Amino acid sequence: MAGRFYDEWQVGDRLTHQPHRTVTETDNLLISTLTHNPQPLHLDAEYAGATEFGRIVVNGTFTFALMIGLSVGDTTLGTLVANLGYDKVRMPKPVFIGDTLRAETEVIALKDSKSRPDAGIATFEHRMFNQRDELVCICERTALMQRRPA
Repeated sequence: MAGRFYDEWQVGDRLTHQPHRTVTETDNLLISTLTHNPQPLHLDAEYAGATEFGRIVVNGTFTFALMIGLSVGDTTLGTLVANLGYDKVRMPKPVFIGDTLRAETEVIALKDSKSRPDAGIATFEHRMFNQRDELVCICERTALMQRRPA
C-alpha cells in the first residue's frame, strides 16, 4: 500500500500496521554487530541472565527501526520528501527474543510548508507494542510530505 500525500491526512488519523513481526536472535545479533555495539546485555546470555532481566534484551535501535519500518508502507511510501526528525524516543519496556511486535501510528500535527508550496509537514506518533499489549517503544516523527499532484 502506498503512503498518503500530505493533504490526505487529518490530525487524529490512526493506523494499525501490518505485518506484525517476531524478533529473532539473528535480528538482535545483526543490528548489534552492524552498529558496532558490544553491549553484553544484548550479546552475552550468561551476563544478561545475571541482570534484573534474566535474559538477553533486544538492542533498542532494532526496536526503534522496526517500528518506523513497519509504518512506512502506510504513511510515507512514495510521498516522503525527507524525514526532518525523530523526537521523544522512549522505550518503557524491554523487548526480548521471541516477542512479537506490532506498530500503530497517529497523526498529531499538520503544518503547511512555508518554503515549499507543493509540500507539508506531518508529525506522526509511532507506537510499538509486544504480544502482551505492553508499550515497548514510542516516538514522534516529523516528515516533509508531498502534496497530491494537481
